[in-house]
Amino acid sequence: MLNHTEVCEFILLGLTDIQGLQYFFFISFLLLYLTSILGNGVIVTMVISQPQLHTPMYFFLGNLSCLDIFYSTVTVPKMLTGFLFGRQPISFGGCLAQLYFFHFLGSTEAVLLATMAYDRYVAICNPLCYTLVMNPRTCLLLATASWSVGFAHAMMHSIMTSQLSFCGHNHIHHFFCDVKPLLNLACSSTSLNMTLLNVVTTSIALGPFILIVLSYLYIIIFLFQKVKSQEGRWKPFSTCASHLTVVALLYIPLFFNYTPPSSSSSSKRDMQVSVMYSAITPALNPLIYTLRNQEVRSTLNKTLGRKLFPGGKWQGQGS
Repeated sequence: MLNHTEVCEFILLGLTDIQGLQYFFFISFLLLYLTSILGNGVIVTMVISQPQLHTPMYFFLGNLSCLDIFYSTVTVPKMLTGFLFGRQPISFGGCLAQLYFFHFLGSTEAVLLATMAYDRYVAICNPLCYTLVMNPRTCLLLATASWSVGFAHAMMHSIMTSQLSFCGHNHIHHFFCDVKPLLNLACSSTSLNMTLLNVVTTSIALGPFILIVLSYLYIIIFLFQKVKSQEGRWKPFSTCASHLTVVALLYIPLFFNYTPPSSSSSSKRDMQVSVMYSAITPALNPLIYTLRNQEVRSTLNKTLGRKLFPGGKWQGQGS
């Protein structure tokens, strides 16, 4: 039997090793990370503290913002350290933990977006039964189901990856520990891992996406059949604009990385696309919901007004 030295740590090579670009990327991604933490933190605080936002739609938005805070924290701090100090070592256990939480939070978000689409479908197409259908117990069950799917999906990848043998080369051509870069370093057979990645992970991405598409198809059909005026059609659908934008920002790069066969995809392209949904999208989501949602803007204005002018009168402008 051949002797192999088992790898006990990996080296993350990061986005670039060009000195000039590293400082530029550090500042850019630091600003994105701070925007993600502050923006999503404000939304979570508003949803918890403001009674007018204690509705199913904002309950799910609060869950989405929590996910985005943790999601960006899984990868971005390590990436920022790499920009400052170069290639980053990460232990085998730390690598598996990063892989686990990345897929846990990412797949939870994919399922949660489908839940939010279902909420909009019930609100628009069946408004009289909305409070009955989307009662607090149902909302809690749907949110729990979303987090549970993410937990199970990430656990599968973590366990399967931990069973692989790693020896020799330990340089990961990525800024975090993802499944595909690790499979490329394995000494043992990865056929089962590849099959699970292509079948299960693609299903986790496509299943919720199909539910989102069906929900909005029903919404569009309902509005054209039941509502005659253009203004009457646009008003309910405009409440879905923020959600649709967030769906596009997550799913377009997600499909680039995980729906094609993994063995034929480019590691450089995968890394570049991963930046979108791991760092940029979590920072954009709170801006999208703040800029496009009148109720969130109005509540934010009132909340900031009370903080800035606690003794006076403040009229929140919802524009």
